[in-house]
Amino acid sequence: MGQTLTEKILSDHLVEGDLTPGEEIGIEIDQVLMQDTTGTMVWLQFEALDLDEAQTELAAQYCDHQTYQFDFKNTDDHRFLRSAAGTYGAHFSRPGNGICHNVHKENFAAPGKTLLGSDSHTPTPGGLGQLAIGAGGLDIAVAMGGGAYYVEMPEVVNVRLEGELSEWASAKDVILEMLRRETVKGGVGKVFEYTGPGAESLTVPERTTITNMGTELGATSSIFQTDEKTKDYLERQGRGDEYVELTADDDAEYADEIVIDLSDLEPLIACPSMPDKVVPVREVAGKKVEQVLVGSCTNGGYEDILPAAKMFEGREVAKHLEMIVAPGSKQAGEILAREGWTAEMMAAGVNVSEATCGPCIGIGHVPASDSISLRTFNRNFEGRSGIEDDNVYLCSPQVAAAAALEGEIIDPRDLADELGDLEAPGVELPDEYNGSKTDLIYAEDAIDDELIKGPNIGEVPLQDPLGADISGETLLKMEDNITTDHIIPATSDILKFRSNIERLSDFTLSRVDETFAQRAKDAGTGVLVAGENYGQGSSREHAAMCPMYLGIEAVLAQSFARIHKANLFNFGIVPLAIDEETYAKLEQGDDVEIVDDVAAAVESGQEEFTIRVNDDWEATANLHASERERNILAAGGKLPLTKQQAEGGAAPADD
Repeated sequence: MGQTLTEKILSDHLVEGDLTPGEEIGIEIDQVLMQDTTGTMVWLQFEALDLDEAQTELAAQYCDHQTYQFDFKNTDDHRFLRSAAGTYGAHFSRPGNGICHNVHKENFAAPGKTLLGSDSHTPTPGGLGQLAIGAGGLDIAVAMGGGAYYVEMPEVVNVRLEGELSEWASAKDVILEMLRRETVKGGVGKVFEYTGPGAESLTVPERTTITNMGTELGATSSIFQTDEKTKDYLERQGRGDEYVELTADDDAEYADEIVIDLSDLEPLIACPSMPDKVVPVREVAGKKVEQVLVGSCTNGGYEDILPAAKMFEGREVAKHLEMIVAPGSKQAGEILAREGWTAEMMAAGVNVSEATCGPCIGIGHVPASDSISLRTFNRNFEGRSGIEDDNVYLCSPQVAAAAALEGEIIDPRDLADELGDLEAPGVELPDEYNGSKTDLIYAEDAIDDELIKGPNIGEVPLQDPLGADISGETLLKMEDNITTDHIIPATSDILKFRSNIERLSDFTLSRVDETFAQRAKDAGTGVLVAGENYGQGSSREHAAMCPMYLGIEAVLAQSFARIHKANLFNFGIVPLAIDEETYAKLEQGDDVEIVDDVAAAVESGQEEFTIRVNDDWEATANLHASERERNILAAGGKLPLTKQQAEGGAAPADD
């Protein structure tokens, strides 16, 4: 039986297990990337592991989230990250150089390689045939030290694309259609492998838009086969020698198949406040818009901004709204400027921002109260934009530009008279990606050889080994689809404490209940209860680290998002699955006790646990964990376990 492309890459990197869906595998990692809000903890953990140098083929540290440096805490983090890159042998991308996924795609992403990143949108280079996976920071630190990365072997789903995109439809509409069909939970435990003649018709930038936002499906990764379009893109980037032809075998077997005819797609839009609330643009046309943003790691490339820029040529944005373009990288911004498109947009009333994640996580360009913001980003979780009661819609650059010109949501096909002779602006690649690389400091050019820690950079908190008893109050009961933004928000007032867990923990679950952190401190220990898909969204391990710091010993949920569940294991919090009936019956304030000897049960491989509530009723909860994950829990987390193994002579790969 033949192999899928995903299986081929995994086979080439397999160090433990076999490629049976649902079984745990360990794979060798070729490349790692970090960004500034997760990277500080990665390097602190790398230091705590007493490792001397990055062991992966390539390690890259980017500064893209808090580039505005509102106070010294942000700037100190960037200085520390530069010093860590210099000390341990990583490339360093200075603040303002661009978003990690965009800069990595331009400079380092390579077909057939594995990439592990401390950001959930790490799968972006899947559009280049790279198997890229987002993970928690501690997993990155261990992989960078030469250890394997462990993950449940995903099902590989064939997304067969047929036809070609029609006028005004875009790659953004392909992934929005996937979200409309599959929802934000539809990709859990899966890799989406895009094939077919429709896939061949898409350029690499279009493909990376799809693989980037595949994260919103909950997918482990998304990937395209390589072809002449891949080779062409790499050659334009000056990296043609890195091209490798990679395809699935003709007789490869997939777990499932999804068929999308690109020619049937029309402009789509995701309504507030979840990326899967997708409808045709025409169904919400007429709604007044006060803010439009084009950019982010999803649609911030030269190829994404150029169609919008052409729509603005000789025109003006509506007087009552603000229009912002935020390039995903300095390379994109520089080429647009050299070709005159930046001036053209400015003349139309567009503001051009620094190349940063910024507004995507609520840092800068926060919408006005009681207003609609149209964005080409990948997430519109409630409150993520920086204001709690927001109304954020997600769409393509063409739909965004049309709304900016009209002042309201409009299907761009209905602007034909206004746009005159302008044909639907499609994707164009520059003859050469000739942006400068002055803000990329290669490892061999490092300017630091020791760590520089400012006063806000703290220590990595450690959990005690798992004990026999877990009991405490249900400190919070939550609904379905609680995101890591709910657990630890990423706005500017909070983000600056990412390297200071003691202070950061004060904001834990503040978007759900602002009294939670203090109540947890007063209680000393406790448990959390949640519905389906708990912990979806960002890879930020702080969403597990801070609850652990506050004394949370277990989370009882109907289901868990992949990265967050791994982070719970990594920080010694027991993730227990409960059924719908138990969830409905549990109430906030209930006293919950795990009847079993927890440590002994975890170590013995026990799956079913009995929980007793208020000494009144009992229910069953399940621990779905591999032997390796049970060892991590028993030790109190991955860091103490890895340190124990290192002291005993075992390599990090054996964790």
